Amino acid sequence: MTIDPFIVSAALCAALAVGTCIWLAWTGIDPVRRGAQANLRRGGVTLVAATSGQSTTAPNVSLSALAKRMTPALVVRVLDRQHTLAGRPGAWTVEKLLTLKLSWLVIAGAISALILFSGPPPLLAMMTLGVFVVVYFLPELLLNSEGTKRNQQIELELADTLDQMTIAVEAGLGFDSAMARAAQNGKGPLANELVRTLQDIQMGNSRRQAFEALTVRTTVVDLRRFVRAVIQADAYGVSIASVLRTQADEMRLKRRQRAEEKAQKIPVKVLAPLMLFILPVIFIVVMGPAAINIVDSLSGM
Repeated sequence: MTIDPFIVSAALCAALAVGTCIWLAWTGIDPVRRGAQANLRRGGVTLVAATSGQSTTAPNVSLSALAKRMTPALVVRVLDRQHTLAGRPGAWTVEKLLTLKLSWLVIAGAISALILFSGPPPLLAMMTLGVFVVVYFLPELLLNSEGTKRNQQIELELADTLDQMTIAVEAGLGFDSAMARAAQNGKGPLANELVRTLQDIQMGNSRRQAFEALTVRTTVVDLRRFVRAVIQADAYGVSIASVLRTQADEMRLKRRQRAEEKAQKIPVKVLAPLMLFILPVIFIVVMGPAAINIVDSLSGM
């Protein structure tokens, strides 16, 4: 008697889903642990349990908190990092994405249990398992794509923004006022990040701390280089106008080089559709009448 490997894998998936749900329910109904975690987050000293053994504070556990507790810490950190790089979209918060992951995990477990009793072909089972994994990590993939687009927009806007800041500083404005003017006139992710940086400074953070937080929220190399130059100028007393002028010239040069690089890649990218779609049609149009005439001549002989 041979054991189908698909049945074994489906049984493992179903057992894992059921075990996870049981563990989630067990940890979710523990009032002492919930009260302790709530006190630690709040920083208070409220007693967790009274003498009778009952909790004095038993807050309701939301689905997002359960989803965060269920999801591995590494997945939560990666999702939070991707969410930060994507600009923290308000429509899709980390808690909402974790809740969707939890819902999909339960649905996938139920589907795996149904597949276990249906006995489909092994290839279809492997494809279904692959779909489960891809859908589970779909939020990370979408956030990564959005973060890449956002970084590209920042790279395009950086040179023009630095030009505006250079003109404002040379006209007599301070660095913070010039950055506020550029953020007010600009639109896009870079302007939003400059506004966030100014808000951090207004909240009491130093300029170094605010700009270091800016480098954490984005992965644009040029922006990080500009931030390092500003921090060094602020530390050593270098003229900020000369730093801005140098950085603006460098950013314009790099933007021109990136445009030239993309232009040089166009012939290579066009080659594949040219060979697959355009040249066969040209051959049919050119060689088609000649082939028809040859066939007619041979049939008339």
